[in-house]
Amino acid sequence: MALINPHINYNGNAEEAFTFYKSVFGGEFSKLVRLKDLESPEFPIDQKDANKIMHIALPIGNNTLMANDVPESMGTVNENENRSKIAISAESREEADKLFNGLSAGGTVEFPIQDSPWGSYFGMFRDKYGIEWMIDYDLNSK
Repeated sequence: MALINPHINYNGNAEEAFTFYKSVFGGEFSKLVRLKDLESPEFPIDQKDANKIMHIALPIGNNTLMANDVPESMGTVNENENRSKIAISAESREEADKLFNGLSAGGTVEFPIQDSPWGSYFGMFRDKYGIEWMIDYDLNSK
């Protein structure tokens, strides 16, 4: 079965966001490449973008969360219009609570984590970086 590895565009704060995510999920970055690492005569980098992230990857279980910063010359990402969500299926109610509480810190809860009418323990929020998450634990998998 193929893996789904979400990729997020940020407006210059990818490293900050991923350091936060690492504090919640644990682990280490498997890749961190800055724009300045790719600079060459064929690929000049504006110095205000030099330390921005070209690619960052954080393994989470069998999946990898990835991201980059969008250089200013390419415009900005409208983080409040990001209608994609990252869905996490937790292995226990306790893990769901830990992930929900950790990732939603400083963000906006859209649906508090609770038993849902469709038979799961579910919550939904936008984190402090504008990324939308859904945390789910299948109550029938006990």
